Amino acid sequence: MTMTDPISDYLTRIRNAARARHKHVDVPASRVKAELSKILVDAGFLKDVKYIEDNRQGILRLYLKYDKEMQCAINGLRRVSKPSLRIYSPRKKIPRVLGGYGMAILSTSQGILSDKECLKRRIGGEVICEVW
Repeated sequence: MTMTDPISDYLTRIRNAARARHKHVDVPASRVKAELSKILVDAGFLKDVKYIEDNRQGILRLYLKYDKEMQCAINGLRRVSKPSLRIYSPRKKIPRVLGGYGMAILSTSQGILSDKECLKRRIGGEVICEVW
């Protein structure tokens, strides 16, 4: 079985692990997923990311972040741009998620960036996903 959208699979694994209150989740590694994970760690949605070497492409182990009541820091994840319908946003129309409490992640000419970083650098791009 081939996977047509690895980013959707990545987001779904995180969403399912958060709902099941797992401490960590393993996803197949790629550069895009590593960059997405780094942005989520920097924004405080994930606790940590570790790369685990195997004899194939490697595994990213994502450590989920919880509060004292075991509520996950990630309340929602939504894939915006899909392989069947790409969504691009100029810098003046970058979506604000929950009035700024969430974040959008964009693929730009300067790499994968958060919405705040795109506004700071004054660039737009393809809206990959929204996190809140």
